[in-house]
Amino acid sequence: MNTKIYTFFIIVNLLISGCTEKKDSRKTPFIWEGANLYFLLTDRFYDGDKSNNINYSRNEETGVLRGFEGGDIRGIIQKIDDGYFRNLGINAIWFTPVVEQIHGNVDEGTGVSYGFHGYWAKDWTALDPNFGSNDDLKELIKKAHNQGIRIVMDVVINHTGPVTPIDEQWPDQWVRTSPKCEFNSYQTTVECTLVENLPDIKTESDEEVTIPDYLITKWKKEGRYNQEMEELDEFFIRTGYPRAPRYYIIKWLTDYIAEFGIDAFRADTVKHLEESVWNEFKIECEYAFDLWKNNNPSLVLDKNNFFLLGEVYNFNVSNAKVFDFGDKTVNYYDHGFDAMINFEFKSDANQGYEFIFSKYSNILNNEIPNSSVLNYLTSHDDGSPFDKNRTRPYETATKMLLSPGISQIYYGDETARPLIIDGAKGDATLRSFMNWSDLEKNDEIKKLNKHWQKLGKFRKNHPAIGAGVHQMILDNPYVFSRSLITDDFSDNVIIGLDLVKGKKEIPVSSKFKNGDLLLDKYSNQQVKVENGFVVFNSPNTIVLLELF
Repeated sequence: MNTKIYTFFIIVNLLISGCTEKKDSRKTPFIWEGANLYFLLTDRFYDGDKSNNINYSRNEETGVLRGFEGGDIRGIIQKIDDGYFRNLGINAIWFTPVVEQIHGNVDEGTGVSYGFHGYWAKDWTALDPNFGSNDDLKELIKKAHNQGIRIVMDVVINHTGPVTPIDEQWPDQWVRTSPKCEFNSYQTTVECTLVENLPDIKTESDEEVTIPDYLITKWKKEGRYNQEMEELDEFFIRTGYPRAPRYYIIKWLTDYIAEFGIDAFRADTVKHLEESVWNEFKIECEYAFDLWKNNNPSLVLDKNNFFLLGEVYNFNVSNAKVFDFGDKTVNYYDHGFDAMINFEFKSDANQGYEFIFSKYSNILNNEIPNSSVLNYLTSHDDGSPFDKNRTRPYETATKMLLSPGISQIYYGDETARPLIIDGAKGDATLRSFMNWSDLEKNDEIKKLNKHWQKLGKFRKNHPAIGAGVHQMILDNPYVFSRSLITDDFSDNVIIGLDLVKGKKEIPVSSKFKNGDLLLDKYSNQQVKVENGFVVFNSPNTIVLLELF
């Protein structure tokens, strides 16, 4: 063939392929209820800027895994650029809080600890330089959005950081330092301090308070005092809220939405605040999100509203939408939340596939429709994960990524990052630095990661998996379908698990018709539907079938 003609055909095919990919990405909507979310500790994921590793003289020797280790926003950006999240099929990233932390440290019997985790706020209006800058956060969100990835920022309203010799306590009008929570009633869970030396914001108070002196001094030194005060005046005039503690923090946190375009918040320690606070918070989140959309029309991804995910410790989906304090029950879905973290899934994961899949499909589609839960098997503060010894990493992936609901990959699940670290006490053992070297050098870890990638990308491309209806087709071998129908979108897949290696005969007539060409995304084989079945050979025990 003439070289010029051959080149022309190659270019045309590439253009057609590119157009097809764009068309498909537009057709497949992002649905929060079936998102594939990656949760990481900002300080423990990847060090993208070594120049910001030490700030505020945070250089004392700490307990094992109790100090800053260098991870930052630039590290997340670098992995977005590398395609790491895209290859895992991730469409939402949740990272731990990045606001300015206390400068000092505390010793709680585990050795010296700094606020590397982000839950010890000192100034909600500023990013901690250990995590990065405003420009870094802006770039992160822009690059994530360019890959269809939403950003979930972890936020805390409940408490400040501990008091240290160099970190002042907030004024008494702002916080309480006793009693310590007893968790045996509503009041002893809400109007109390979680642990000693963790000042609790008086979120129930409508008493007007002024900015702490140390913040005034700090803002003046940074040259932004007048701007901060003017913005506060505008906020309180617009909303009519009293200048009470919770409203300051609500304003400061929702500013990140209005300025940067954050897509969602994960709210920490939800049950330790009055549920009415979350109604107020959600209203301001939505206002800020609409403001950002109006100011940045070219950057708006879709029509999704702002999403609020809540952590009510020990919330279980089997209790429908209700959390029981003993003397009072609260439905947090009625108070601003779109989804709750589900603490029940890790125990359910010890059951068989059909038990898990049918249970969650029934609850999410019938008992709590139009709501969702975030399922996890490993977390940063749950000392009893599903597979602490990392002996079942493939099972973890399969059950997590194919279950109805939002899936949470905790950083390192996909690389079997060790969860038992010598010398680490308490939750620190769950928070080691990401094991990138294992992924680079260990063939078994590479193979495991490929498994997570295949399932993750299939989940991302098919919202039916997380947000659709489950139906078992065969018990043995185990074959099932997932289906999702919305006003302008439909999605059907058929999946087989624990199949024999080699020749497979899969019934597909419930979702596909004779003559349809299907693609098994696990083996990347095309197969044709004949007599209601597809028949093909592969060395895998998993089949992920979609319409080609």
